[in-house]
Amino acid sequence: MSKRTIINSIERKSILLIGDMLIIGFSLKNYITRAIESDGSNDFTSKILLFGLGIVLYFMIAYVLDLYNLEKNPKSITFAIFRVFTIALLFTIFQFIGTTLIFDFSFLRLQLIIFMIFCPIQLALWRLLFNYIFKFVPTTKSVLFLYDESTQESLENNISHINGIDRETYHKVVSKQLNNESSVNDNIDYKVINKVDTWIINTRDYTHFSRQLERRMVDSILNGKEIITYSSFYENIYEAIPVESNNDSIYEVLQLKNKTIRYLQTIVSFNFNFFLTLITGFFFFAVVPFVYILNLFFNRGPLFYTQLRVGKYGEEYKIYKFRSMVVDAENKGAQMAKKNDARITKFGGILRKLRIDELPQILSVIKGDMVFIGPRPERKIFVEKLNEVTPFYNVRHLVKPGITGWAQVKYKYGENLEDSIKKLEYDLYYIKNKSIMLDLRIIFKTVTTIIFSRGI
Repeated sequence: MSKRTIINSIERKSILLIGDMLIIGFSLKNYITRAIESDGSNDFTSKILLFGLGIVLYFMIAYVLDLYNLEKNPKSITFAIFRVFTIALLFTIFQFIGTTLIFDFSFLRLQLIIFMIFCPIQLALWRLLFNYIFKFVPTTKSVLFLYDESTQESLENNISHINGIDRETYHKVVSKQLNNESSVNDNIDYKVINKVDTWIINTRDYTHFSRQLERRMVDSILNGKEIITYSSFYENIYEAIPVESNNDSIYEVLQLKNKTIRYLQTIVSFNFNFFLTLITGFFFFAVVPFVYILNLFFNRGPLFYTQLRVGKYGEEYKIYKFRSMVVDAENKGAQMAKKNDARITKFGGILRKLRIDELPQILSVIKGDMVFIGPRPERKIFVEKLNEVTPFYNVRHLVKPGITGWAQVKYKYGENLEDSIKKLEYDLYYIKNKSIMLDLRIIFKTVTTIIFSRGI
């Protein structure tokens, strides 16, 4: 049986990344070697340093501004090319600043102009060529979706997530099959199997497959087909854990197991949080006088807003924020904050837009109730309501809450219980996959969130 060759998302990103590296590398090399005259070995070392910093700088800017997020549906190809050009131009400006700091003004202006013009153009043209090539290269996997009666209720929702909701998953359901004895024997045949690249299975019990179905699954694996569970697919594609898939096995949802303590990761995480706490603490104490004075004129009332939130192991603690709402904002009972909330004052709106209202939470970090990165803390009244909706909500209290987190940078502003459940999927993913690299991704994504006023 011939196997259809499909370029997956990782391979596409790798090809795009290699192309960008070649263009950036050659552009930097030509700029540094031709624009800056060498006077000795020290200049050579400085050039190597400038080259290395340039490479790192470009990919930091590109990552923060989501340049390699191929799964996110672009508004248009014109917008995508414009974004590439803008990022490259921003990079060349920063590179010019770096050159000035290291070499003063002892470099040729003509080479600088050539670098700043042609590097963005080359990257934009490469992105156009990349998009053109992949119009003709197969990238989408055809899917056979296997479910049972216990997961049938969420069938359409599951298929929508496989095909892609507000993003490109590179998977398309071409056939769906209810897993029971009669339907398996009557409907699943080799003609259907030959047309699909992937089986995605969402059944509550994986021990009730017929012998015939098991044989066909093994044959598919031997012929290069992919067979995965819906939970695994969802976790890999959406970087979240599906708590609403109607598969209520805690082992399927979280695959909980005892993990060996990674002392190096613990030490690095501690220092990482300590460093971020110092930086945030500095900004907090620096802005307090300005917020206090402006608060007297534009937001009269207490400077700080305090509230009890649920922390690690379900224990309550006091959280601190700069007050952004009117006094007695909850005189009619507890309400979730939302965008364009009428209770937010004009000055409070500015504090929220710039995320300044969040800075006092650093006091809770210093007290040990919070960390810099972790699930967003919630109020007890909402925690109790969410526990009634899903049995997994309390799992997020296995770790300390954080100022920023995976849910905050991956999902929109939460305005209701449904949004809280959706954010729970990202919180559970973070708990399961917590690592230094994931924390770094959250920091970079937090910068993106602040720049574009998304999330949190």
